[in-house]
Amino acid sequence: MRPAPLAPAALLAVTALLATPLAAQNVPALYDLAAPGPEVTVRAAPSGDAEALGAFGSDITLVEVVALSAEGDWGQVNLGEGSGWVEMAALELRGVHIDNYNLPDSLFCMGTEPFWSVSNINGALHYDTPDMPGADLAIWIAQDSGIAEDLRRMVQFAGIGGPGVAFLYPAQCSDGMSDRAYGLAISLMTAPGAPLLSGCCTLNR
Repeated sequence: MRPAPLAPAALLAVTALLATPLAAQNVPALYDLAAPGPEVTVRAAPSGDAEALGAFGSDITLVEVVALSAEGDWGQVNLGEGSGWVEMAALELRGVHIDNYNLPDSLFCMGTEPFWSVSNINGALHYDTPDMPGADLAIWIAQDSGIAEDLRRMVQFAGIGGPGVAFLYPAQCSDGMSDRAYGLAISLMTAPGAPLLSGCCTLNR
């Protein structure tokens, strides 16, 4: 038997969150290098004069941009365990592929205190912690806002001991363990009465 849906008060709260206007920036999003050729330099700040932290070579096929500069001509990206900035002119938008379950197909989220992670795998949230075997929690609904390219989702799924719920939304996020930057955040509750977990998500695990 399918558990009951969210209570009216919870649904109202989710509706209010989904109705929140989006910023005009299309981030996070996935990009390819615009064309094979010279390396694309990753800099410490959105400026051609900023320190070079490294580069993306021609073997890199997918880059996640998690934020844009004020003018929109530089994008924040991750390189190793840190983040930096690249010129957007060097990138070409690939976009985010949404699967049949209405979630980004490469979505991966994680959190600390305690450590946990969820992956979007074939219609289930694969939930992992260091203290228990991984569990595939079937997705019942991943409700979007109806706005194109809006990655916000209210997700209901078969939790651990009862229905679970998660809210995925664009926000600047830190994993607390590295200098990597994330453009998606998640709030997750694995069952009624379970602690509310907060974490960061990437579109390019």
